[in-house]
Amino acid sequence: RDSVLRMSVASTKAETLDVLFDISQLLETGLDRETLNILVGLTETGVNPEALAAVVKELRRESSALQAAEARAREQERDRRAQ
Repeated sequence: RDSVLRMSVASTKAETLDVLFDISQLLETGLDRETLNILVGLTETGVNPEALAAVVKELRRESSALQAAEARAREQERDRRAQ
């Protein structure tokens, strides 16, 4: 009986995550299923969702800036080698 209950809870969680992922896709959040699962888990443990969203946005900005800097560095290196 206990294992049936655990399976039911796991199934409900999986279905909920599926729905949340579908909504996430419709809203074009760019979150993959694994990341969404982690974020949902954090909110379930009491992390403030607005603060979590702010962190995700900041990480995306930092990642974008880092990628742009890396691209500039590669371009500068190609230019230096071409001279």
